[in-house]
Amino acid sequence: MLMRCIRMVVLGSAALYLAGCIYATPGHMGSLFTDADGGLMVGEGRNLKMGEATSEGIIGIVRGDASISAAMEAGNISKIHHVDYHYESILGIVTTYTIKVYGE
Repeated sequence: MLMRCIRMVVLGSAALYLAGCIYATPGHMGSLFTDADGGLMVGEGRNLKMGEATSEGIIGIVRGDASISAAMEAGNISKIHHVDYHYESILGIVTTYTIKVYGE
């Protein structure tokens, strides 16, 4: 019975991994742990406001709104200067995705 449960967990995890339900962000992905930052900046930015939005996931179940529009609203930004992101993943099971929007 224990072996059957272990087999079901392994096969279920493999199915989620192969279906792409766990990894949904650009960049380099580690199998065990990922801690990546990224973003694009155009020109110089001084005295910019910053807004942040985060979503978290456990075993492919995601909660939160990590959209650019949510980050703009959080920072009271109407004109975007640049956007950064931060992504963390542990075994592809626990994930955190954060968007930071800088602008006016």
